[in-house]
Amino acid sequence: MKRPGSYTRSCAHSYTRPRSQHGSSQAPLTLDALRTRDGQRVSFAVAGAADGVPVVVLHGGPGSGSQPDATRLFDLTRFRIVLIDQRGTGRSTPGGSVRRNRTDRLIEDIEAVRMRLGVERWGVLGGSWGAALALAYAGRHPQSVTGVVLRGLFLTSMREVRGLFVASRKRAPGAWAKLCAAARCERPADLLARCHAQLQRGGAGDTRQQTIALAWRGYENAVLASASARRKRVPARDSRKDSRKLVGKYRIQAHYLVHRCWLGETQLLSLAHRAAAAGVPLAAVHGSRDPVCPPDNLWRLARAVPTAHVECVRAGHLASDPALHERTAHALATMFLPPTHEGRTLRHAA
Repeated sequence: MKRPGSYTRSCAHSYTRPRSQHGSSQAPLTLDALRTRDGQRVSFAVAGAADGVPVVVLHGGPGSGSQPDATRLFDLTRFRIVLIDQRGTGRSTPGGSVRRNRTDRLIEDIEAVRMRLGVERWGVLGGSWGAALALAYAGRHPQSVTGVVLRGLFLTSMREVRGLFVASRKRAPGAWAKLCAAARCERPADLLARCHAQLQRGGAGDTRQQTIALAWRGYENAVLASASARRKRVPARDSRKDSRKLVGKYRIQAHYLVHRCWLGETQLLSLAHRAAAAGVPLAAVHGSRDPVCPPDNLWRLARAVPTAHVECVRAGHLASDPALHERTAHALATMFLPPTHEGRTLRHAA
């Protein structure tokens, strides 16, 4: 962990994004950023009540950037939410860069944001890759964490990565074939390595890189759509700027996946156990039809951390799935709000 002096202040400003949140049509976000001595500008946003229960939200991906709609999971009159754009994502710069971009640096950044905001301890919400990062952060800094809620847990194992790039091709054979063609890959087992190698070369304006990024997104969307007969795929129309952003997203994602996010399942579950042993409560909600992160991940966590509160719901992978959204919101209220709220009794997760 770098000393606090390793980070410097950037200007903050606010904007308001329309949404429906507990009867409110708008949720103001205060934007800010911190600069690191290794050349990164890490952007973050704060929403909710100034005196609310603090919770940091860690987005998935890797490479995707934070989603302001994550605030829909919270009663913003009672929570203070912090959304961090991990290195190279969202408003963080340099965009799409993998230089000095790895899990231990992300953990340092999360701690730096906490100290910058003057928060003594906070809750953590993480989805997909963000769930893995949440466990890693809580395991390294349990003294900073009041509790962890996970949605669609990713355990950073090669088993899961092979499942996505090899086994899941049966879910979306056409989209998978397009990705293989874009990466000029002939062997399924080599697909991630081929994408990684191509996405690290040249600049974001490279036509080959844009072709791979677009095909990767198409395959990803097709796999996600396979979990629900109701989910329709709508062809996206991308500007050159959008295509360049996609290159950055999948460059970072490939960078993390080929390195197992510098964690791996054994180490990650060990960190989860360490957090729980230090008194940090864990709760996880997982979709039974999740086509990206196997539902078995939930039981792997339960075996490693018997005190974790785990729940499997009939849903897919995305936080927008109504059942997953509802149960994640319930887990957050149960974990972080007082036992009685609005006349209801909430059970704390252990």
